[in-house]
Amino acid sequence: MISAVNPAPPPTKELGIAWVLLVFALALHVADEALTGFLSVYNPTVLAMRQTIKWLPLPVFRFDTWLTGLVCAVIVLFLLSRFVFRGDRWIRPLGYFFAILMIANGLGHTAGTVLGKTVASVSFPRPMPGFYSSPFLLAASVYLLIQLRRTAKSNSAAPVLAHPG
Repeated sequence: MISAVNPAPPPTKELGIAWVLLVFALALHVADEALTGFLSVYNPTVLAMRQTIKWLPLPVFRFDTWLTGLVCAVIVLFLLSRFVFRGDRWIRPLGYFFAILMIANGLGHTAGTVLGKTVASVSFPRPMPGFYSSPFLLAASVYLLIQLRRTAKSNSAAPVLAHPG
């Protein structure tokens, strides 16, 4: 008797490596921001933006709360790498979101460095805090997007005919 079987998606080593590289790039970026005083730019920017956009849902952080939250996020993202290496399909949308968010993050630090300010009232000496690690964020994000795209077809759990026994 022949039956249709949906096998588990095959492990995707390159995709898992790309995910872990982006997690490490994010960890490096968090350290870069912490060591270069990112909150001295971020918090005044949020406060200035709230003056014109009253509904803006961005919080102002204390250093310890901000750093603890980011360290926890990095740990969770690293723990999720197990599912990426295993090829679980549900993690793929999170991978796209993660990569696109980190591209925006890296480009934001790059733009801030070029402009020397975030908003009209918040300027800073160049480079912007967090800029030095931005190229790593950008490169690792693009690599993850490439691997997500490359593995999209090979990861499409199509039915396979199997013989029992």
